[in-house]
Amino acid sequence: MKTKDRKIICNCCGKTLWEGAGIPREEFLHVEKEWGYFSGKDGEIQEFDICEACYDQWVKSFQIPVRTIEITELV
Repeated sequence: MKTKDRKIICNCCGKTLWEGAGIPREEFLHVEKEWGYFSGKDGEIQEFDICEACYDQWVKSFQIPVRTIEITELV
């Protein structure tokens, strides 16, 4: 039985990314946030996907750089 590919769209640039059998064909960031009482979005769940290029642009805008930890053994 062939598994169906899933289309993922970058919320920043609109680029189409593909995932087959639960495995992405290229890397992306998926964010899901459930907002709580102390926000203007109480009771909402928001989610989005960002391609690697848009992620790189986004984190360059941070006042405090992203902490990077090198992984020596890939699984």
